[in-house]
Amino acid sequence: MTKIPLHRVTARALPIDDQDRVLLLYGFDPARPEQPFWFTIGGAMEDGETLQEAAARELHEEVGIRASADDFTGPYGISTIEFCWAEYAITQDQTFFALWVGANAAVSFEHMEQIEKDTTTAHRWWSVEELESTQEAFFPEDLAVILRKVVAGGEFE
Repeated sequence: MTKIPLHRVTARALPIDDQDRVLLLYGFDPARPEQPFWFTIGGAMEDGETLQEAAARELHEEVGIRASADDFTGPYGISTIEFCWAEYAITQDQTFFALWVGANAAVSFEHMEQIEKDTTTAHRWWSVEELESTQEAFFPEDLAVILRKVVAGGEFE
């Protein structure tokens, strides 16, 4: 089956708690539900949005945490990736921003789109050490490096 090509410019939000852990979501591609993975919060920019505004909107839509665009620091990484998801062959330009959240930031999937609710099954806070030692799949694969940069206060160069 031929995949539908899609190009997206995305903002990835990295909420960091008071223990220097990043919040990730766990889910799957509906075409491959047997291969779940951990992933960062975020999505495509909408017309008229800045990347930071997109990160703030996606953070609220995907995990129920409210923040303003000004709350984000970064960027901590910029890359272009290609992957397949459902019927799409996606080329994604992605920029990573971080924000510090409280120790007890409540996570809610209430505002997700239905397809996100159907394919996102869990969330978890991850430390650098846990990312470096896990055998579980997570994206981006260099997230531990990015998280170290966030915690150290060094923005993307």
